[in-house]
Amino acid sequence: MVVARSILGFKSKFAIVATALGAGAGAAAIAKSDDPATSLKLCTTVPVRLFRLSLTAATIAFDYEYSLWGLPEDVNEKTRVKHEVHTRSARRLEELCLNNGGIYIKLGQHISQLEYLVPQEYINTLRESMLNRCPTSSYDQVCQVVKRELGGPPEEIFDEFDPVPIASASLAQVHVARTHEGDKVAVKVQHMHMTDTAAADYATVELIVNTLQWIFPSFNYRWLVDEVRDSLPKELDFLNEAKNSIKCMDNFRRLSPDIAEYVYAPLVYWNLSTTKVLTMEFVEGAEVNDLKSIKKLGVSPHDIARLVSRTFAEMMFKHGFVHCDPHAANLIIRTMPSQRSGIFGRKKPQLVLLDHGLYKELDVSTRTNYAALWKGLVLADVKAIKENCIKLGAGEDLYALFAGILTMRPWDRVIDPAVDHLAIQGNPSDQSELQMYASLYFPQITELLHKLPRVILLMLKTNDCLRAVNNALIERPSVESFIIIGRVSSEALIEEKLLNANSVFRLVSVWMEEISLEARFFIMQLALWMLQFRRALVF
Repeated sequence: MVVARSILGFKSKFAIVATALGAGAGAAAIAKSDDPATSLKLCTTVPVRLFRLSLTAATIAFDYEYSLWGLPEDVNEKTRVKHEVHTRSARRLEELCLNNGGIYIKLGQHISQLEYLVPQEYINTLRESMLNRCPTSSYDQVCQVVKRELGGPPEEIFDEFDPVPIASASLAQVHVARTHEGDKVAVKVQHMHMTDTAAADYATVELIVNTLQWIFPSFNYRWLVDEVRDSLPKELDFLNEAKNSIKCMDNFRRLSPDIAEYVYAPLVYWNLSTTKVLTMEFVEGAEVNDLKSIKKLGVSPHDIARLVSRTFAEMMFKHGFVHCDPHAANLIIRTMPSQRSGIFGRKKPQLVLLDHGLYKELDVSTRTNYAALWKGLVLADVKAIKENCIKLGAGEDLYALFAGILTMRPWDRVIDPAVDHLAIQGNPSDQSELQMYASLYFPQITELLHKLPRVILLMLKTNDCLRAVNNALIERPSVESFIIIGRVSSEALIEEKLLNANSVFRLVSVWMEEISLEARFFIMQLALWMLQFRRALVF
């Protein structure tokens, strides 16, 4: 009881002190706003949001310290208690994110993708709610934003404007409208005061994270807060998002012309767009994980999985300009507008990319090292894996862990030469093995995430999103997606070598390497087909 009272006292003091200090930090951040009236109004809401944050952080910390203190040696009992405290804490975090909105939902979305770091209870609780249960702004608030940005109310600026949003996310919501020229459009409207509250929210979240790290040294999530700090201003600028979509499509036309027509971004209506309102072409389609709607389109989920893998592999390894938020709601599938059909009359899919607010650029060195690493992972090349992990910042001691996080496989499977060595079988033992590794190597994983460049951390997030999409599409691991990644990463490296070849001998050497790699991937593809055929006979 003495311990309980002590921890309870800590909880109360932490909440009060953090709120007091955070209020100062938040007020200082708000004071920088260009709109004093807005700043004064926000001063009444920010303390409430801050108190929720402080209380939730203190409650979660208290729950872990108290519930896990003095646990009996019985393994089953330990597992049960840990599951219960993880579940309670995940629900508290979910409630905080949904109540506070904005940056908190962004952080919740990041956490929901950290399968290699946080307990599965957090993943299960946060992944769906952070995407599908985001708060919405009232229509009156939407009208205020549109009037301030475009010079008039929605009914005046547009011929039609649906007051009920079709989607809401952490930073904005989307309404269907029709222009005076008769075009159906999607209007993305930023939630009110998002720019002002973001500064204060960041300051207070940073304070809480730093305080928790001071009390519990193993709690080192500073890198996550830093990433949100850098990316949020760009995501809040919708003109930047529009420019990203243009650049993305231009990259596909220039650098990946063979699949450019299969990837699409909605057209931007520049005369109806500002930093806080973005008007785009309305595109009909099915979310990438909506198998029921996809089947109605007559498109094969396997074709979609291949297209998604190829699209993002091209971005990462060839373009060096990567869409870093590819969750299901941002990937829409429709049939090719030309209605072109494939083999056996099967319709071909087109991937429509939405929400271009979060992109990362990889410099040539990072892009080629990352491509070489993935080539090594797919081909189980131990030397290449170690060499490129170290080049990317993992160090001599953590390269095997980095490889495991990228593939979600233990080291012995990563270096297994079998064609399906990177496939996660999806059975309970596989999942429990991954969770065991996450728990066992938590300090090392935290150290690794602290050491890696933040651009690579965003690649990890992108990787996790794509894995979730792939699993939803085909309901079991796709070895073929890894072969696609291996092939595209190898092509990118060959292209880079050809650009730098300064002699005929060097050119011939690169061409021979290219032929060798093509033959190797062809053999891997044949082996995969044989493996799939054998499994089909068994089932």
